Amino acid sequence: MHIEPDLISPEKMLLAYATAAAAGAMTVKFAADTLRERGLVSLLARTVLATGAVFCFFEVFPHYAVGVSEVHLILGSTLLLIFGAAPAAIGLALGLLIQGLFFAPFDLPQYFANVTTLIAPLVAIKFLADRIIPANTPYVDLRYGQALALSATYQGGVVLWVAFWALYGQGFGAENLTDIVTFGGAYMLVVLLEPLVDLAVLAGAKLARGLARTGLVTPRLFA
Repeated sequence: MHIEPDLISPEKMLLAYATAAAAGAMTVKFAADTLRERGLVSLLARTVLATGAVFCFFEVFPHYAVGVSEVHLILGSTLLLIFGAAPAAIGLALGLLIQGLFFAPFDLPQYFANVTTLIAPLVAIKFLADRIIPANTPYVDLRYGQALALSATYQGGVVLWVAFWALYGQGFGAENLTDIVTFGGAYMLVVLLEPLVDLAVLAGAKLARGLARTGLVTPRLFA
């Protein structure tokens, strides 16, 4: 989901600062909710685990340059379902930052655009999950249709944000539009896999209900 270096000129990057600030404000709100729910230690522990997972998504899992960006298996809905909204959002931001600082410094100028691309769809699926999953249903009892809705919304959001940045930075030329469509088509293939990953992870969590007492997962996973 990294937009290509120099896709957005420095003077246009001001918009990315604003969108990242909005995503950061929602993350702060989610973090405050988590602190009231389970406390600081649980938030920090889940954030560390989420950050490690995100780093693996970027650097260990296969990823390919396609069109205006790269296709990564970024399991946004999985992070949300296991760790909760705040640890997932902070983990996405920190994992992206660690990658940029130590492995891909050429991505740092686009950091705020990329972090918006990751976190804004996460905010969307947090509100979607609250709407489509009944309050008395733990995440481990999710149905395939619910997992698919979350995955399609997250991955679709990533594609839309990448397309926006590409159009904002490079305009509506034929080559740019072709690159956007190529990227979007390749990236949406992730939607075929992510719901299955979600259900497999949740099925594994059912066998480890003792995790509910550790603070290492979101309380909604089991309750």
